[in-house]
Amino acid sequence: MMNKEVRRIMTTDHISVSPNDSVKQVTDLMLEKKLQQLPVVEEGKLVGLVTSYDLWKKTNQDPSHSHQTVAEIMTTNVLTITPKDKVGTAAQLFADKRFKTLPVVNLRNELKGVVTAFDVIRQAYLDEFPQPILYKEEFMKKA
Repeated sequence: MMNKEVRRIMTTDHISVSPNDSVKQVTDLMLEKKLQQLPVVEEGKLVGLVTSYDLWKKTNQDPSHSHQTVAEIMTTNVLTITPKDKVGTAAQLFADKRFKTLPVVNLRNELKGVVTAFDVIRQAYLDEFPQPILYKEEFMKKA
């Protein structure tokens, strides 16, 4: 499982935002969709990542932050992974660096998807248990 390519487990129907979007728009979107981080894309290329932590920091520093743009608060030094990198590489980065999400980009830095720690956990589980195990059924077997 860890030798599979990231492209096999990444999410390709990701949500991204623009650097020109307002902080208020992004905050509302993250709350509505229950997201912790969003890739920031301009002309198809990854230019940053905005996280709930970035928003929290900005809110504490300036409660009237809603007039600002994503470009003013986003993280621009973003660690990325390519579609051909191994799932094990992503797992190691999640474990070592405490990341939750890695943008997946091609050699031209175009965003192709995102891979999350949950994607890795889900794939490991499905590889071990291809048929979903219902908690109640398993619990009753042990009783």
